[in-house]
Amino acid sequence: MTVSTKISFSCRRVSRLEDVTDLVEILFPGNRNQQHAAARILLALKQANSMVPNLAFLLDKHGISRRILQRTRAKLARLGLIEHVSWMNSRYGGRTGWKLSSRMSTALRQLADRFDQWRKDTRPERMEKDEVLVGVMG
Repeated sequence: MTVSTKISFSCRRVSRLEDVTDLVEILFPGNRNQQHAAARILLALKQANSMVPNLAFLLDKHGISRRILQRTRAKLARLGLIEHVSWMNSRYGGRTGWKLSSRMSTALRQLADRFDQWRKDTRPERMEKDEVLVGVMG
C-alpha cells in the first residue's frame, strides 16, 4: 500500500482541524519527519511572536536533520505559511529572519470570496462567457 504525498484540502478534513498537528498532517502527508519539523518551525515562530533570526536551533534541540529542516522550511515558504524577512525591509528596522505569514490565509479567503461571487453571478452574459471559456478548453 502506497501513501499519497499530495496535499488534500477536502472540506471534511479541513473542518476537523483542531491543532498544529492536524495541519501538518494535511500539508506533509506520509512524511512523519517533515510533519515533526513543520510543527516545530510553526510553534517556534508562534512562540517568538515576531521573528526568529535563524531556525538552526531546532536541529539539535529537537533532533531534526538539516536536510529535513531545509526541505520543510522551503515547502512552508512556498505555501505561504512562513516568510523570510530581508535586512533591507524597512518595516523591520534592518532585522532579518523568519516569521509567520498571512499570505496563505489571505489567498484562501480570496479564493472562497471569488467562488462565492462566481456561484451567485447568474447573469446571462456571465453564463455565456463561462460557456465560451469552457468550450475553448476542450
